[in-house]
Amino acid sequence: METKEYFTITEAGQILGISRVAVFKKIKKNEIRAIKIGRMFAIPKEEFDSFLGKTLGQAQKALIDEAVKKTVAEYGRTLELLGRN
Repeated sequence: METKEYFTITEAGQILGISRVAVFKKIKKNEIRAIKIGRMFAIPKEEFDSFLGKTLGQAQKALIDEAVKKTVAEYGRTLELLGRN
């Protein structure tokens, strides 16, 4: 991927292999974070890293944190015993 800081909807579609209309729909559904500049959208490079699975986004981190809390609450004692071996 290029060293640009922001990408247009068209560039995003080319990188993701989907149409620019599909990218626009994902922005409207908040699946892709974008900044509106006038009549255009700018998509930060970090968003691609998250979307392509290279890094975790805030929503993904929150989901994992919640799952860990639930697991520790339900299986905390068992995890302690397993950790001793």
